[in-house]
Amino acid sequence: MTSRATRRPVGTVTRGTTNPNRLRRMDRWIAAVQGAALRRADDPVAVDLGYGAAPWTAVELLQRLRAVAPRVRVAGVEIDPARVAAARSYERDGLVFVHGGFEIPLAGRPSLIRAANVLRQYDEAEVAGVWERLCARLAPRGLLVEGTCDEIGRRHVWVALGPEGPRTVTFATRLGSLQRPSDLAERLPKALIHRNVPGEAVHAFLRDFDRAWAAAAPYAAYGARQRWVRAAGDLAGDWPLTDGPVRWRQGEVTVRWGALAPRG
Repeated sequence: MTSRATRRPVGTVTRGTTNPNRLRRMDRWIAAVQGAALRRADDPVAVDLGYGAAPWTAVELLQRLRAVAPRVRVAGVEIDPARVAAARSYERDGLVFVHGGFEIPLAGRPSLIRAANVLRQYDEAEVAGVWERLCARLAPRGLLVEGTCDEIGRRHVWVALGPEGPRTVTFATRLGSLQRPSDLAERLPKALIHRNVPGEAVHAFLRDFDRAWAAAAPYAAYGARQRWVRAAGDLAGDWPLTDGPVRWRQGEVTVRWGALAPRG
């Protein structure tokens, strides 16, 4: 799986903060939308890029993806060599840990690259270049998922990209902890977090989501899930959502990237 070429990793060391089960919402969505592509691939490889100071997220990714694609293999890629060395004891059939960065030092093209909480420390101007580099490493039907979550995974927002570029933005949350949808603004990925201001599309989207959530208040009597589903249904009248009630009941809403892309 790993490349024999040696090169200096591209990128900088992250804080490395990680916790077990932190990326469960992202993993659940990936398994649902990319599972078929992983099953069809001749050699399905998924990358956990920047897994951090402990390898929990890579171990969990293998478990969750194998539930929908039994042949998948996972490579945890970290730019800090000490973290790679510490993770090696967790290697098993289908799971390896590799020293590297945005160049993705694997011999082939992965069907999935997951980069969670990696670009948070970078400047907004650097995001497009990183996306382009990572998308260029994808297999033809590959998927890059890049986003940010809180420390225990209750709130998460990510962008999904194919080889051609960004496709969608997904907002996911533990509904019992939510006061209003715009609470998710603090977890917007780097490409959007500084754009949550009047005049930008993501600000308008969260404003409309809050309004739909307020209008759906009577449904709270049936639980936060029913209120979220009702609010998402109303939101779909004005915004190009790509999912429906099956995903909404998971505390998710996915919208086309073009509707939220930053101005200019």
